[in-house]
Order: sequence, then structure tokens, then C-alpha cells
Amino acid sequence: MTARERVQGLGLYQAREPVILALLSALAVLSFLAVGGLSRMYHAQQEALGNRWFTRGTGDLKNGSFDRAVADFRAALRYSRDNYDYQLNLAQALIGLKRTDEAYAYLINLWEREPENGLVNLELARIAAQKEQTERALRYYHNAIYATWPGDQEVQRRNARLELIEYLLGIGAKAQSQSELIALAANLDGDPLLHQHVGDLFLRAQDNEHALAEYRLSLKSDHHNPAALAGAGLAAFDLSRYSLAQRYLQVAVATNPDDKRSADILRTTELVLQLDPYQRQISPDQRNRIVIEAFSAAGDRLKSCAATVNLSGTALSESLEQTLTDSWVKMEPKINQGDLRRNPDLAEKAMDLAFEIEHQAKAACGAPTGTDLALLLISKLHEGN
Repeated sequence: MTARERVQGLGLYQAREPVILALLSALAVLSFLAVGGLSRMYHAQQEALGNRWFTRGTGDLKNGSFDRAVADFRAALRYSRDNYDYQLNLAQALIGLKRTDEAYAYLINLWEREPENGLVNLELARIAAQKEQTERALRYYHNAIYATWPGDQEVQRRNARLELIEYLLGIGAKAQSQSELIALAANLDGDPLLHQHVGDLFLRAQDNEHALAEYRLSLKSDHHNPAALAGAGLAAFDLSRYSLAQRYLQVAVATNPDDKRSADILRTTELVLQLDPYQRQISPDQRNRIVIEAFSAAGDRLKSCAATVNLSGTALSESLEQTLTDSWVKMEPKINQGDLRRNPDLAEKAMDLAFEIEHQAKAACGAPTGTDLALLLISKLHEGN
């Protein structure tokens, strides 16, 4: 090839070089777009498959088919290994199968990723509670109460606190449950059923004052709620506020005649009000009639208790029985309207002996009923007076 031809070829190449570079660049861009598109298609397909298995898993979990749910969520995780929701639901399915150690491994990993997640903290609290790890359970329950929740956060946090309260009541931690209930009650809305439920929990925690307050709030919106009426009556009864208890229990029994418990408490309440000789509004003669009836009932209780041997094989001790019997027999001829009217102090002595008999009989022969129970409650009502 001559020099002239080489020069001409070089010139032709230089003229075509921009076109070639442009074509190569376009080809590279097209290849990149093609690869990107294929990659997106692949990931979209993986995501769709994962979501399909996840949807099946949530359905099985909801239906209580925990074995199938575990298989579904594991299949979903093959397509999205680090998916938070897939792992959380798998942990819940494992909990349903009582495989708590496996569930814990997933949950603690999720907690490290999102320590403020309410559901994760709640599930960890449940596992700790199941393992009787009280301090850890309380920590996770409190985390859940103040955590981030999807949807209505206030409702979710309230439910977490309610679950904590149930746990505390279950382990007998009444003081702690009372504190949690007070915090809960301070943030309730006007739902009468919710106030009634919290009243029930206060009753179980033996906080009768707060229980009565919650029942009253419930009854403001629903005057004829039989459960709230019964609860208010029981709370007032336990507070020794018998006139108030009577009012609530009368309406409760009228509203729900099948409520045998309220009917029994109402009968005891009415006996307390009938047999209390220290009421201000009764006349001296009426007071004396009550003393005579109470003294006679205590004597009958003493006789029946002395003849009864309880399950442990011990009865009212012989010396104590004889002392109480001698005291009762010695006083009995004087317990009549005439002597009581002439000697007002005699009524006090008669009631003191009746109360002593009832207390000793309870210790020896078990819990009383009817008039005997009423006398014990009257004794407690006027202790120290």
C-alpha cells in the first residue's frame, strides 16, 4: 500500500471514529438498561413471590394453623431474607407452636433493629412472662406501653398496659397492679364498658375506692349496666358502705335476676343494716330488740360450733368453749327488754360477748353465713368505737 493510500485510509477512519464511538456508547447504554430492567423484573418477581407466601402465612396465622404459617413465612423469607414483617410473623407463628426459643431468636434480632417496635416488645414480654422472668417481662411490657405502634397508638398502648395488669394480678403483685391501673384510669375515654372493665380489675387488685369510682363513671353513661351495678355494690360492700351497697345491689338484682352472687351479697347487706344496734336513727326499744336477736344468734353459733369438728380435727378448745358458754349462760337471763331498758350498758356488754363468740367460732369452725356473718361485719364496722 502506497503512502498516499495509507493517508487516505487514516483520514477515512478519523472521519468515522465519532460515529463508531457513538454507536458503542449507545450499545453500552442499551445493555445497561436491559440488565437493569432484567434485574428489576427479577426483584419484582421475587417480591411478588415473597408477598404471595406472606399473604398465605398471615391467613394461616389468623386461623391458628401455626404449622402451615411457619412453612409459609419461611418460604417468604427465601425471597426476602431480611424482611422485618416476614420475620416478625414467623416469630408469632413459632410462639403459637410453643417454640419460644426459636421465636426469641428472631424477636431479639428484630428488637436490636427496632427497639421501639411495640409488637416486638410485647411478644418479648410474653415470652419472659411465660419463663417467669419477671423483671425482664416488666421491662418489655413497659417498652411496649411507650413504644411506636401502627394505627391507633393509644388503643395499642392501653391494651399493652391491660395485659401487663393481668400479668401482675396473675403473679399476685397487687400493689404494682394498682399503680398501673391508676395510670390507666387517668387516660380513659368515656366508654362505659371500658370503665366497667377497669373497675373489675381494681376489684381484683383489692382497691375498692378506685373500683367504685370507675363503676360510677360507667353508670353515668349506662345507668342499667348490670355488671357495673353489681361491681359497684360489691365495692361499696367491701368498703363497709352498706347503705350504698344496698342501693346498687337492689338495682343489680332487679336488672339481672340470675345474678346469684349479687343476691347473696344483698341479703348479707340487708342483715347488716337490720342487725346493727349502733345505727343513729333507731329507737332505744328497737336497739334492744336487735341486741336480743344478736345475742341469741351468737349463742346458737356457739352451740353448733362446739359440736362441730372441722377438717383439721380441732374444734373450739374446751377451755375457751367453757369460758364463752359460762359467760353467755350467765348473761342470757338479763338480755330482755326490761333489763336492757334499765341498764343501757348491758347492751354493750351483750354485743361485745356476741362479737367475741362469732370471732372465736370463725377461727375454730370456719367462715359463717347469714346472721353470723352479718354480726362479724358489724363488729368490724365498729371496731375501735
